[in-house]
Amino acid sequence: METLRLVLLFVHILGFAALLGGLLVQLRGTTKSVNALMRDGSGTAFLAGLFLVGVLESLGSPDHAKIGVKFAIGLVILVLVMANVRKPSIPKGLYLGLLALTVANIAVAVFWSPVHA
Repeated sequence: METLRLVLLFVHILGFAALLGGLLVQLRGTTKSVNALMRDGSGTAFLAGLFLVGVLESLGSPDHAKIGVKFAIGLVILVLVMANVRKPSIPKGLYLGLLALTVANIAVAVFWSPVHA
């Protein structure tokens, strides 16, 4: 079960890396859009996170508050990305919001950890 947890954690991190990479690749451009990296990264990170919670529940008692915050932020990211995937461009405010939410979700994962306590 520990191996499955590590594999899911790895896939979860890869999903967020793809999402962040898809956002950062557009940083200098004038028009912003939802690209394939953002679409696939947000979906991968969200689904891997859900499966990861299931594995963590079977291994013990995870931090439900942290999981709730990460779930809420991840769901908002996923909905915003999927709602705008077919649009040729998105407003700069939406782009910056997606970037801020992605960085916030990563920050929650890193700083809200029992390892650092």
